[in-house]
Amino acid sequence: MIPLNRVQLSEEEVAAVTEVLRSGALRQGKITAALEEAFAKEVGAKFAVAVSSGTAALHLLYLEYLKPGDEILVPTFTFIATASMASMVGARPVFCDVNPQTFTLDVADARSRITYKTKAIAPVHLFGNACEIDGIISLAQEFGLTIIWDAAQAHGTMFHGKDIGSFDKAVAYSFYPSKNMFVGEGGIITTNDAQLYERLKLTRSHGQSGKYVHTCLGFNYRMTDVEAAIGLKQLSRLRDMVAKRRANAAYLSSHLGKISAVQPPLEQAHGSHSYNQYSIVLDLDALRCSRDEFSGYLNELGVGTGVHYPRCLHQQPIFRELYGQTSLPVAEKLTERILALPVHPLLTNAELEEIVQAIQKTCEKFAR
Repeated sequence: MIPLNRVQLSEEEVAAVTEVLRSGALRQGKITAALEEAFAKEVGAKFAVAVSSGTAALHLLYLEYLKPGDEILVPTFTFIATASMASMVGARPVFCDVNPQTFTLDVADARSRITYKTKAIAPVHLFGNACEIDGIISLAQEFGLTIIWDAAQAHGTMFHGKDIGSFDKAVAYSFYPSKNMFVGEGGIITTNDAQLYERLKLTRSHGQSGKYVHTCLGFNYRMTDVEAAIGLKQLSRLRDMVAKRRANAAYLSSHLGKISAVQPPLEQAHGSHSYNQYSIVLDLDALRCSRDEFSGYLNELGVGTGVHYPRCLHQQPIFRELYGQTSLPVAEKLTERILALPVHPLLTNAELEEIVQAIQKTCEKFAR
């Protein structure tokens, strides 16, 4: 079976972790500080604050910019943390539809949902594809909205030749094992705002400015030096890993683009996709099967697949309970037709060929 993802630590990463374990200095310390400095430099931001997860990163940022009763625009086609952390600070996520080709926030739809309560927007660089950055910045400037970029899946993504981690006001990343760069559980926030940087360092660590001196309320959202040691080594080879993902995606798209029932992923204009996921969209009108039947047959042929996402956020039971029902037809259609294929950097040329052949065979089996 060709797995959807392969997680493998290099010998250097294992050695770095071993060194930290032997030192006994396991908590947040000098290794975490080194990761923060290196990551900020890599993406072109002034500052970076390492935290315990991508969810923690969003939570801390929402606490900075949202109050109870505020509204924040959120794409409905993404992972739940983008919206749930807004709810956890008492704000209301307002779900927006997405572009059917890039799967990222539909700016026109977002504009139509702005009210006097709207204070922020949380665009997601989904699957490593840059969202419509120019349009989002223009919208935010017009209505005085704070932008909190969700880059959990977008390590190495570029826009107009600029790393997406360098944009204002703040960018939240995840280092979960399925991401382009991972540490186990962890995340990081990049920012160019010195005051925000100083506040985030406090709120991630109980508001502590000195030993047993607490100047604000906060959390234990610290990263450990064990995780940071992995992160530093991962960061050193991030560009190579992303380049391999792009090469794999280019191979897949060049072949799958010839199959009428399959829509390969489309990069956002002026963006450079980092392919955390390679998600195709099936033309079910041309096939005698559901997406899940298509996926099941691919699995029988030895190709692992995934579905990101089988349900929109506005369709989640908790959000229906909290905010009622709505209809976002583009995203709803995607949930029935989207399918992720392996694109990770450990794929061999033979495996890429096998994936293409399996897709062709599956389309032939279910062709109308």
